[in-house]
Amino acid sequence: MALIVHKYGGTSMGSTERIRNVAKRVAKWARAGHQMVVVPSAMSGETNRLLGLAKELAPAKPEEAYSRELDMLAATGEQASSALLAIALQAEGVESVSYAGWQVPIRTNSAYTKARIESIDDKKVRANLASGKVVIVTGFQGMDDLGNITTLGRGGSDTSAVAVAAAMKASECLIYTDVDGVYTTDPRVVPEARRLKTVSFEEMLEMASMGSKVLQIRSVEFAGKYKVPLRVLSSFTPWDIDINEEAASGTLITFEEDEHMEQAIVSGIAFNRDEAKISVLGVPDKPGIAYQILGAVADANIEVDVIIQNISKDGKTDFSFTVHRGEFAKTVDLLRNKVLPSLGAQEVVGDAKICKVSIVGIGMRSHVGVAARMFRVLSEEGINIQMISTSEIKTSVVIDEKYMELAVRALHRAFDLDQQPT
Repeated sequence: MALIVHKYGGTSMGSTERIRNVAKRVAKWARAGHQMVVVPSAMSGETNRLLGLAKELAPAKPEEAYSRELDMLAATGEQASSALLAIALQAEGVESVSYAGWQVPIRTNSAYTKARIESIDDKKVRANLASGKVVIVTGFQGMDDLGNITTLGRGGSDTSAVAVAAAMKASECLIYTDVDGVYTTDPRVVPEARRLKTVSFEEMLEMASMGSKVLQIRSVEFAGKYKVPLRVLSSFTPWDIDINEEAASGTLITFEEDEHMEQAIVSGIAFNRDEAKISVLGVPDKPGIAYQILGAVADANIEVDVIIQNISKDGKTDFSFTVHRGEFAKTVDLLRNKVLPSLGAQEVVGDAKICKVSIVGIGMRSHVGVAARMFRVLSEEGINIQMISTSEIKTSVVIDEKYMELAVRALHRAFDLDQQPT
């Protein structure tokens, strides 16, 4: 008997009929002798509906108190879906109980709308499992030290599920979603994209951070840190599919490279259109300038991605970086009003119409000229590169948003990702 964690996304929980199918699937695993913990997302569209209501009523200049109430509100979506799933399991004759994150409890810091998990107390869950119950824990949420409800940011249910699996040393964490695994790129952009049978944690981490929406990046970080076996698979296969077939389906995210893994130079193309570029022009070229700029941005809890500082000329330089598009206006306002006056820079300019395209693959470690091939392909398509960022297994470029799909298709073709590996 194994302890298994299932996570179901919003589309999987999108209607009472789909919730009933999830219940039948979970019941099948429970009847096979497994101890089951299930982490569901809110019903599809529910979080957007709730946050839309909040936006209509929001104050002109929202403060931290507003963010606290956003979390209080958004957390109700998962609470509803968890209770509904527990009811559906009871209708299947399976004992079940649902808990909100604060009831477990899942402890987080106090960064409202994007909190981080700090600890999980699993005593209550283990006691329920020992008594033969399926335990359902709300995804996406927890509680800070002051007892406030917090949420983990979009896709946070993935992180909740992996964190629960890590805390309870689960045999495997299965992420059920509306796709049947991890693909070489988004099939909606490149119809020839292939599903990968296996992908390394390093590659998945890079792909998630570069824009792949299959898994939230923090869930992959958690899985890698705590060695949680992770599998991405479809919730739209028939619920009564053979359990052994189901357990081997989708994409397995593995810890180690071995001879059985697909030996491609590049495993996938990731992209992110939610990016914006900000440039601080005419910055005095002296020690501490980068900290003055990015320290203020970090203090405002704004995440920075690609960073470039140009060569100094006449004692001045230009400093550019990217942020999430949703925080573009906030960042520009912060720099212009609080940083620029003390910095001695000329001006702050920005572009919210950019995107990031990345090639990812562990094979890049042992092959030369991979980045050069990427740049040549983009050049042949007439696509100008604005910024470049690299790591050992990834090369990312920032380009004009209008060229994103063209770039992804051209790179997918150039690196033969539409071909089955030999």
